[in-house]
Amino acid sequence: MTPPEATAPISLRRARPGDGAAIAAVHVASWRATYAGILPDDYLARMSVIRHMRNYEAAIRAGTTIHLATGPALSGPAGPVVGFTTVGRTRGGFGQRLAEGEIETLYVLDDWRDRGAGRALMGAAGAQLAADGCRSVLVWVLRDNPSRWFYAHLGGRAAAECSITVGGRAVMQTAYVWERIEALLAATA
Repeated sequence: MTPPEATAPISLRRARPGDGAAIAAVHVASWRATYAGILPDDYLARMSVIRHMRNYEAAIRAGTTIHLATGPALSGPAGPVVGFTTVGRTRGGFGQRLAEGEIETLYVLDDWRDRGAGRALMGAAGAQLAADGCRSVLVWVLRDNPSRWFYAHLGGRAAAECSITVGGRAVMQTAYVWERIEALLAATA
């Protein structure tokens, strides 16, 4: 028999003040799970939920668009945050030549992958960017990220690569691009 939480629906909402700790916990947990063996172990071990919480609270208060995926409520009115995404106009540099909008982050807890949270968040991100007037969108993904197939599955085209330094290590990242934002919206519908 399938446990009820395995089939429970994912809910989406915009982040609000006070969500920073939950967002930071997802960020740190997903990086430690996804990038083990890819980024330096000591860098991942030093990641701080408290430091990330402060950054996310400041971003929320500054108006950064953050969409949250929540699981079912175990008690009370709201369920736990199981994933999130941040979006905005392309942050500059090389990416601006590739697309108008950018999905800056997409993190989902391991236990909630393959349940539709990532697809729902990508849909919310695409809809927000379309509402903001963006006609194209990109997401930068570390080339060795084991979940990079997800973006290709949703129709993203690997359009460029560049090196960045994370935790003192040079790593390659790939830009997945949807030249027409409608293609992303259709893939996540």
